[in-house]
Amino acid sequence: MTNAEIQKVKLRFSIIGNCDELLRAIDIAIQVAPTDLSVLITGESGVGKESFPQIIHQYSARKHGKYIAVNCGAIPEGTIDSELFGHEKGAFTGAIGERKGYFGEADKGTIFLDEVGELPLPTQARLLRVLESGEFIKVGSSKVEKTDVRIVAATNVNLREAIASGRFREDLYYRLNTVPIQVPPLRERGDDAALLFRKFAADFAEKYHMPAIQLTDEAKELLVSYPWPGNVRQLKNIAEQISVIETNREISVEILKRYLPEQIIQSNLPALLGKKTSGFESEREILYQVLFDMRKDVTELKRLVHDIMADRGGYYPQASPIVSQSSNLPTTINLDTEQEPVEQHIQDTHEYVEETLSLDEVEKEMIKKALQKHNGKRKSAAKDLNISERTLYRKIKEYDLD
Repeated sequence: MTNAEIQKVKLRFSIIGNCDELLRAIDIAIQVAPTDLSVLITGESGVGKESFPQIIHQYSARKHGKYIAVNCGAIPEGTIDSELFGHEKGAFTGAIGERKGYFGEADKGTIFLDEVGELPLPTQARLLRVLESGEFIKVGSSKVEKTDVRIVAATNVNLREAIASGRFREDLYYRLNTVPIQVPPLRERGDDAALLFRKFAADFAEKYHMPAIQLTDEAKELLVSYPWPGNVRQLKNIAEQISVIETNREISVEILKRYLPEQIIQSNLPALLGKKTSGFESEREILYQVLFDMRKDVTELKRLVHDIMADRGGYYPQASPIVSQSSNLPTTINLDTEQEPVEQHIQDTHEYVEETLSLDEVEKEMIKKALQKHNGKRKSAAKDLNISERTLYRKIKEYDLD
């Protein structure tokens, strides 16, 4: 699909964001829509999975048929079979009449089974039969009925783990997962958080008849770096709280912090928030750890030298080197015959360590490597460093990397 077509879909279904993973998920939904393949949408709670079955339905040949969304986790286990497949009169206590059920109602249409991982095992067996043959039996009946329905399912449960623990049928998983769509969590969507916040702020300003709130640059950086455990749903709730409660319509970083539980503040270093990945991020993280370990080792070495100085009256005796030639430190502290004062060695070592272990220099080199890796494309470099483009621009100016 072209970018223009994807933008039309985003506008039609009120999807905000330019994250590559999000655009990929939209593209897959559009591509699979004209088929009758079952689709499994996965992603954390609150990421907006409910938009994708609507895209699939509206871009399919079934768009004139019924679209029924069912929250499987909200229906009691004792009645879910009746809700999905219907029942005959007198099938159970309280069944005073016949019920058609969602699969009967949605014939020629689409059913969206949200939280499909919460289905009890007997219901999973009934669902598998519908997927394989389009057949089902009402509760309390012996008559086999047919339905022509497209099934789109969604879950925030790891179904592979559920299969391993015996809570989900493996054969049903493979039938549902014909085409998988993964919706990314908000913490991996970069500047999309700021775009979503601005949209929500405008919506609530219109709803409550008040000026829209706006974030300062520092508040935007905090917003983008925060991990958002509740994803888009949490962001929307916080935008509404701030819109209603705060009288000052310009929201500073201090104000925003008050609404972020257990906030993780982005430091001046490129933040390692979000998922752990291999490659550049891991290399950078390992480098920082090595530098911190070196600083700790040098501190121990200085303490050892001070102890020797106290024992030897301020001069090195003639003996073997304290530090081997294989050390990564700049020089070996040799116990030579010239009786050089210990203070001079300590000063030289300290200056070298401060120069070598400057985290500003490390950060500058990491940014240069990221820019070189992506041929100067700042958006790609910022994504690789896991920082916002705004922060990258500021760092480029600060380190004179233009």
